[in-house]
Amino acid sequence: MSAKIQSLTDDDNKNNHTAIETKSGLNRRQFLRQAGVSTGVGLLATHSITQALASSAMSSSTRVASSTQLTKDDLPTALMDESSLSPTPQASLTQTTCIMPTIETRLFASSNVGGSEDRIQLALERMACAGFKVNNPAITNRQYLRFAGTDSQRASDLQNIATGAIAAPKLLLGVRGGYGAMRILPMVDWSTLGRIMSERGTILAGFSDVTAIQCALLAKGNMSSLAAPMLYSEFGKTKPDQVSCRQFVEALTNPKLTINISDASLTSQQLPSILTSTEPKITTGKIWGGNLSVVSALAGSEYLPRIDGGIVFLEDVGEQAYRIERMLYDLYLAGVFENQQAIVFGALSGTGEDSYDKRYDAATVVRQLHKLTGLPIYSGMSFGHIGQKSSFPLGVTCQLIPKTDGGYKLVFTNYPTIKADAIHVEGLWQNA
Repeated sequence: MSAKIQSLTDDDNKNNHTAIETKSGLNRRQFLRQAGVSTGVGLLATHSITQALASSAMSSSTRVASSTQLTKDDLPTALMDESSLSPTPQASLTQTTCIMPTIETRLFASSNVGGSEDRIQLALERMACAGFKVNNPAITNRQYLRFAGTDSQRASDLQNIATGAIAAPKLLLGVRGGYGAMRILPMVDWSTLGRIMSERGTILAGFSDVTAIQCALLAKGNMSSLAAPMLYSEFGKTKPDQVSCRQFVEALTNPKLTINISDASLTSQQLPSILTSTEPKITTGKIWGGNLSVVSALAGSEYLPRIDGGIVFLEDVGEQAYRIERMLYDLYLAGVFENQQAIVFGALSGTGEDSYDKRYDAATVVRQLHKLTGLPIYSGMSFGHIGQKSSFPLGVTCQLIPKTDGGYKLVFTNYPTIKADAIHVEGLWQNA
């Protein structure tokens, strides 16, 4: 363990607020006035949401042109075509009332720095409107090189909870992915953090590069987490994905979450939903994993979970088929798939074509993995670097249940949740 990490100063006044009725039915102006007075932590931006939307709007051509500068948590936006960017009745932003935030929430910024202050502030406003009381918004202002602060600063977002310097919140929400989480793994007391989170019922949420945090928390702290959208990468968008927002809240509030999968298209259109050499059967085990690039990078380390009878979940974006196979071989040769019951693939998006042979694709890679491991492989799980993702808990009991139509469903149990009436889901995509 490294030298003691100091507490962040943005919590000095975290208790200087007054209790406000949860369900207030306030309009936005009343909400901002009361929330701004009560929280005392600069939770809401001085810009109006309209101004933030105007300053952060980009044309589809600009997004695609700048895609080479984006990190993996931004790629879904860069890969969308013009038709998906045009407004639809389901995806349009609408005016909404807010509720006063009561869910104790802290951010952790383990990876890339946020690229837009307006986007961050817009996301913070939406979180507050939906009922999440963010106590440390100031961490979004940090930057060191490409990262959201120095290694010590980024580690302190979690280590200060482990030491007791900061009380564990109900929700720990990742700011964004990219790269950098692996640098802070040796600087956090994961065992103590996991125990404290378990006692408090804390939910840590994120994906992409945050997979490193989630794996370490499960491997050394025996604590679950939530594969879910993040502050910057989803809730700060000009037009947040309403399906992803609703599924985020569903996973936070439903103690027996169920996700139905009808086909394998998110992994590969050339695959069946269930690839198995025997008759599909109900499988029950602890589900774990996340972003393939990160999971494979942890192979051989103490931060990769070692789960007997587990179910491995994997997704990735922007990787060619041979790179996906190489990372899977990393895990196979390290013995990671031994004693596992099944493998579940989420979205393998933006894989492209192999320049040597177009037949060498994601489906070929998955079939090779099935041949190597002999494990049943479930494809098309609706999670990854995509829109309309279904959030779900990692490190908990999962049932894989084949369906008569060739699809399957996943049923999750034994994880912390939040009371549904404390969340106003429409606030996550609110307009002015």
